[in-house]
Amino acid sequence: MILDVKLVGGRFLTLDATRPAASTAGVWGGRVVGLDDVADLPARQVVDLGGAVVLPGFVDAHNHLAWAGRASRTTDVTGCATVAQVLDRLREAERAKWLEVAGYDHRVLDRPLTARDLDAVGPRVYVQDLSGHACVVSSDVVGLLPDAVLRDVERDDEGVPTGFLAEGAQSAVRALMLPYSLADIASDVRLGAEQCLREGVVFAAEAGVGTGLIGSSPLEVAAYQREPLPIRVQLMVSAGELREVRAHETDGVRRALPLGLRTGLGDDWLSIGALKLWTDGGMIARTAALTEPYLGVGGVGQWQDDPEVMRAAILDGHAAGWQLAVHAIGDRAVDFALDALAEARRAVPRPDARHRVEHCGLVRPDQLDRIAALGVTPVVQPTFLWAYGDDYSAIMGPDRAPWLYRGRAFLDRGVVVAGSSDRPVADGNPLRAIQFMVERRSRSGLPVGPDEAVGVLEAITAYTLGAAYACRREGSLGSITPGKLADFVVLDDDPRTCEVSAIGDIGVLATVVGGEFRHDPAGFTG
Repeated sequence: MILDVKLVGGRFLTLDATRPAASTAGVWGGRVVGLDDVADLPARQVVDLGGAVVLPGFVDAHNHLAWAGRASRTTDVTGCATVAQVLDRLREAERAKWLEVAGYDHRVLDRPLTARDLDAVGPRVYVQDLSGHACVVSSDVVGLLPDAVLRDVERDDEGVPTGFLAEGAQSAVRALMLPYSLADIASDVRLGAEQCLREGVVFAAEAGVGTGLIGSSPLEVAAYQREPLPIRVQLMVSAGELREVRAHETDGVRRALPLGLRTGLGDDWLSIGALKLWTDGGMIARTAALTEPYLGVGGVGQWQDDPEVMRAAILDGHAAGWQLAVHAIGDRAVDFALDALAEARRAVPRPDARHRVEHCGLVRPDQLDRIAALGVTPVVQPTFLWAYGDDYSAIMGPDRAPWLYRGRAFLDRGVVVAGSSDRPVADGNPLRAIQFMVERRSRSGLPVGPDEAVGVLEAITAYTLGAAYACRREGSLGSITPGKLADFVVLDDDPRTCEVSAIGDIGVLATVVGGEFRHDPAGFTG
């Protein structure tokens, strides 16, 4: 046998219990065909890794490639400390029909941005909140909204809309702006995928195409098919795409995607994953649904939609054979998600449905055993707490802060933890997230739920085997095992032995997808 590629001189951490370490890996047909036992086989290409550390390629179970790509080429107000600085940047921005703006974070400015501020810049200004769950728009945009939406928007002391729009109101504005062209979406997806590649991510689950908070076009899936992408992509389809169907009564299906499309369609490069449903908002926007109010700001968040509408989507999606990915950040939303998933399972028992709760941001102690009993996979974003842990701890208070984005409590109950980024809401670097999972400290050094800390190997597993499991890809990704895809990340240090505080800064020397060095700043392939 002649190998396509033979990687030698590496320190392979395989995450395969039957063979945890190796120095050589052989690749044929894009898959691993052997480890040290292929050392003497000839190969068309031999790559000497020079002692570098090799891990399975990272899997990001919840990512927004198109949004991340678009944000990277959009006017960005990150780093502004005052409203005056924001407005100065917007006046200099190039604009088309709409002026779209990324990176807005009301918490770091001298005061919140308002519609009146944006009116000085020009018409049709849309400033995206960092969370993705809110925006600020100019007054002319507010005037385009229907009365049913305007009734519930935030107003100032004079009764005038402030321009801040959350959740459904933001979606109403996006409906005015959309659709984006397939060419633009495809370009944005590639930009987002290239970000992932530079950080060692070989597989990303796009968390919502079609309708909903993140959708960009009714033809959106076609944008992912326009050209081959540098990484593997799985698409979560918005539950808003479900349509009533006249299926045979024995099928038990009331709503489905046309032709019965569902989780599992596709190949190793592009596939259909879970059905995505949003139940609440986000903590940055203070719209995540809680059982007790936010400290200092009040309110208990809000639902994305009428609870009965959301419940029906979960029941119908499960009955139609979908894996479900239910966005639930606040503990009240987690209650709702667990109740609806349990009801769906009782109505239509399905082995290995492998439903997911996206974020699981605030989980009370009494909810932990329910998550384990239901076999639900929490898809967490630890980097949220590295980036925003000081703020989240303040609005949750000392009693609830230890419940944020848990790790240890899940693992101790046998729950598979899937790592993800929610890129571009926070830093997409998996190594940064792994560091936080181990040390549980925010960027400023504040401890956030230290009892939820896990070991380095457990954290790495969340971003490899755990995330692959959540995406139903553990048979082909997540470990360096003969028969699995030859997807690796090559690092300049070993996260198991370096200082924990340095894990997030470990350099990615190369990212290998299907045996091909698709990101190779170290020049291993010349």
